[in-house]
Amino acid sequence: MPGGGVPSWMIHEDARVPVLLALWLRQTLGIASPTELPRLRGVPGPSQAARDVDGHDLLERQWRDWWAMTVEPEAHPSPVPLQLVDEYGLWVALPVTGADELAAAIRPLRQSAMAWTDWARNTYESASTARPADSYRAYAGTIAEHEREVGRRAHSFELNVEVLPLAERGVWWIGSLTIAVTDALRSDPAAFDRAIHPIIAEIA
Repeated sequence: MPGGGVPSWMIHEDARVPVLLALWLRQTLGIASPTELPRLRGVPGPSQAARDVDGHDLLERQWRDWWAMTVEPEAHPSPVPLQLVDEYGLWVALPVTGADELAAAIRPLRQSAMAWTDWARNTYESASTARPADSYRAYAGTIAEHEREVGRRAHSFELNVEVLPLAERGVWWIGSLTIAVTDALRSDPAAFDRAIHPIIAEIA
């Protein structure tokens, strides 16, 4: 919400395919990071044979690097060029070096990963369409309430909101400008307003 010469805020709400994909692969590969973020709802655990500790630690490090680049690519640029993983079309780009184990692990999972991601994306779009014009009001009302509480205009800020089918209701920081919100919480206007208020108070 821009304003000439006054503080402004910008909130982007979505359920981006790369984020959905990364989380499905996280769960299917048995990766713990980020430990504070709940698992996806209705997605089974690891489907592949157990790896040795060193191999799993390496895979998890590579996934964490990819996750950071996926959530906030501008804040976490790759130190080396990226290349697409052919099986995933334009949705997965990994560093040309240092991600070989991750690339090998996710290639066989392409069909199931994309099928679930398509379902999750379509579910989000259907829910978003069912609440036309609600997204702006959901945030504008909370910001207006914050301004009344602190007695000033909100500071300028940018916030990215990923609405995800997580197994627990809540809000979690997943980047410096990005939060994850459970889809069930986002669909409950009163509960969402209460949950997002501390986030707005922190950044505005």
